[in-house]
Amino acid sequence: MKNGIKMQSEAKMMKTNIWLNGMMGLIVGDALGVPVQFMDRTEIRNRAQGPVTGMEAGGVYQMPEGTWSDDSSMALATLESLLEKKEADPLDIMQRFVKWDQEGEYTPFGRAFDQGITCSNAIYQFIKNPDIRTCGAIGEHANGNGALMRILPVCLYYYDKQKLVCTSEDEAIEGIHSISGLTHNHLRSKMCCGIYYFCVKSIIEGTRKTTVLPLEVLLQEGMDHGRKYYRQDIRNLTEMAHLERLYHLSEFSGTSEDKIKTTGYVIDSFEAAIWCLITTDSYKECMLKAVNLGDDTDTVAAIAGGLAGLYYGYEAIPQEWLAVIKRKEWIEDLCRQAEIEF
Repeated sequence: MKNGIKMQSEAKMMKTNIWLNGMMGLIVGDALGVPVQFMDRTEIRNRAQGPVTGMEAGGVYQMPEGTWSDDSSMALATLESLLEKKEADPLDIMQRFVKWDQEGEYTPFGRAFDQGITCSNAIYQFIKNPDIRTCGAIGEHANGNGALMRILPVCLYYYDKQKLVCTSEDEAIEGIHSISGLTHNHLRSKMCCGIYYFCVKSIIEGTRKTTVLPLEVLLQEGMDHGRKYYRQDIRNLTEMAHLERLYHLSEFSGTSEDKIKTTGYVIDSFEAAIWCLITTDSYKECMLKAVNLGDDTDTVAAIAGGLAGLYYGYEAIPQEWLAVIKRKEWIEDLCRQAEIEF
């Protein structure tokens, strides 16, 4: 049964590391998608080896298997900033993005690759004029997925902060918007990051109950909460209309594959990620579905992978995929530090 109810023991719930679950879910999805990035779904299906079934090498950038890209690099830069600053500091995060782009920090091999145009433009703008309020693009045509793909650690940070010190939703969303806005400063992109936060929160809280509801139900709760939050401000209503297909997931789950787009547009990527989550029953199945949709494969899988990792857990990620992830020990150490710190 798709996304059926599952049971968890109290002992297992106590051991859950949301940072390890989410971050490794994101990074493994990213790495799975790198070798087929920019290929459309028909090309992938018609390859000599057929659709993706596991980690591969090659692709446009000719990388070894288990290599992650800009999605993970920017998320890891954000995570390390959170750990070192003990807060969500947009200036420090942006400075780390510069180190990633210019010096190869937070990369598998000491060299940045696959930088998105909007992210790169924001970094170059910041280098020329280090003002975090103006470096991010504000135009409607700059609504790529480059903020949504890296926002997970910020969502986890604010979830933990809300739980521990009663941070308000307004403060959490304001923080998420400010860090989204470092590169993508249009309300549509920031709103997608905010709704992603509500989905993260719903999944974490839902999986800590003895009876865990289907993923589609938890995501619907997150969508409903996000929709309610943004509807409080009438200025958000026009932008909310762009997310209309995600407000009724039971209907959206019946959408045919040919109606799912996997471009770099933030709405397309968010829709594709959610569609993969609600039409599959495991982390593995979700990730393979995401990358075999083609086009922006690494980012769609990263966005879906963060949520799938939170729901299914680190143990559900195939061991053979984890084994080849570059700098795996360093990444997992950061996640364990975050679990202790936050």
